Amino acid sequence: MSTRHLARSIVMQTLFEWDMGSHDDNQVMNLFHRNVEEFAPGVEDMKFFEDMLAGIIKKRQILDDILQKAAPEWPLEKISSVDRNVLRVGLYELVFGDRVEVPPKVAINEAIELAKTFGGENSGRFVNGVLGAVYKELGEPDKDQPSKKEKEKSVNKKAFPIEKKGGAVIFSRDTSGIVHFAMVHDVFGYWTLSKGGIDDLESEEEGTKREIKEELGLDISIIKKLGENEYMASHPEKGKIRKQVMYFLAESPYQPLRIENESGGLDDVRWFTADEIPGLNIYDDVMKMLALALEHVKNQ
Repeated sequence: MSTRHLARSIVMQTLFEWDMGSHDDNQVMNLFHRNVEEFAPGVEDMKFFEDMLAGIIKKRQILDDILQKAAPEWPLEKISSVDRNVLRVGLYELVFGDRVEVPPKVAINEAIELAKTFGGENSGRFVNGVLGAVYKELGEPDKDQPSKKEKEKSVNKKAFPIEKKGGAVIFSRDTSGIVHFAMVHDVFGYWTLSKGGIDDLESEEEGTKREIKEELGLDISIIKKLGENEYMASHPEKGKIRKQVMYFLAESPYQPLRIENESGGLDDVRWFTADEIPGLNIYDDVMKMLALALEHVKNQ
């Protein structure tokens, strides 16, 4: 999962707590660091978002004035606290952010995803409407800029260091022979696969087994490699890096699940039958791996 997705959610949660509490500007950073320790311990790329939070607090009156002009039919106090603070995050990145670091369209899309995850049924549409209106008022900056995917295609990826991760679609059979799949739940509201970093001195299979054991306490037997996903990411010290995620099909004993290592923004883990999976909120790349796993188990 993208560190920046997680960090934005922590900024929004901090603003929500600040908004619902004393509005003490001197305490907001303490709230932020507490939330980082609770939901993202060990994550390094937080300086950008610490600066963002400080900027939002400093410019909140300007941000709120822009919000009122963009949504005059909605007095500030009538907007839910979640939507209000998602809009503050989105407006700050859209109006005051570095457009090279975070292009306007990315700022809007990130805010919409926050609203969908943490807000109500209509929050995504509301945030999209307000930020879209501001974007037009700004003259639609970078409208014709290539998308992130188009930019990545033009970059010589081989020039950047590789960081490997291993994940697994883990299945098990209960005493009745029914197949279940182990899924973890993240703070964005998605069910996904357990995964983690692979050390340079271990194989992809060994690293994946170790990460699953550390995160879920499960001893898995890897059956086959299902596929892989690669994307570019930014590291505060290393700069641009290529992240390669290898996905495996693995089997384990059917036993109670729990998160052994509460890091990386995970808040739940459960077994699901194949019939239950289509009703879950799942990332596209994870769904592809699940489809391959389901086909293999079915044929088996």
